Amino acid sequence: MARAAVFLDRDGVLNQEVGYIRRLEDLNLIPGVALAIRQLNDAGLFCCLVSNQSGAARDYYTVAHIHALHDRLQSLLAQEAGSHLDALYFCPDLSVPEGGIVPDYSGWTTWRKPNTGMLIAAAWNHDLDISQSVMVGDKATDIDLAHNVGCRGILVQTGYGDRVLGGKYQHSTQPDYIAPDLAAAVAWILSQHAKPNSI
Repeated sequence: MARAAVFLDRDGVLNQEVGYIRRLEDLNLIPGVALAIRQLNDAGLFCCLVSNQSGAARDYYTVAHIHALHDRLQSLLAQEAGSHLDALYFCPDLSVPEGGIVPDYSGWTTWRKPNTGMLIAAAWNHDLDISQSVMVGDKATDIDLAHNVGCRGILVQTGYGDRVLGGKYQHSTQPDYIAPDLAAAVAWILSQHAKPNSI
C-alpha cells in the first residue's frame, strides 16, 4: 500500500540558508529540525529530500560535493535526534539561459523545481501516495511544485520564507499552510495525519 510522504526542501528548511555551500562545515541545521524529522520518522511518514542544487551546473563545486553535504546532513540529524531522511533527491542541472555552464548539467530537465520529476521519481521508487503527501519549502517554487504534482504545500518562514510578511504570500500560488519553521510545519502535518484520509 502506498505511503504518505513529507517532501522537504533543503536550504532554508533543514539547514541554515547561507547561499551556495562550498565548505562542508558551513552546512548546519536550523534549530529544532532534527527533532521535527524524528517526529515524522516516529509517525511512519516517509521523509524525502527534494532540492534544486545548481551549484554543479554553475561550476561552483562537483556533484560529489553535493553528496558529501548530504552525508553531513544525515550525520547531523542522527547525532542530534536519532532522525534520518529516507531518501534524497536533488537536481544539479540548470539551463544555459539560467546560468548553467558545465556541459553535463547544462540543460532543461523535468527534475528542476517547480517541475515534478523528483517527486514522481520518489513516488515510483518508494511506492508513495503523492495525493496524501506534503511538500515543505521556503520558496514559491516549492509551493508551485506541490500544486503541480497534486499534493499540499507548506511554506516555512525560515530561509527565504522569512520574506513573507503579515501572513501574506507574495506569489500567485497560495500555500496550504504557512509555518514559522519546520517544527511548526511538522506539528500541523501530524495533526492532519491523525485525521482519516488526510495527511
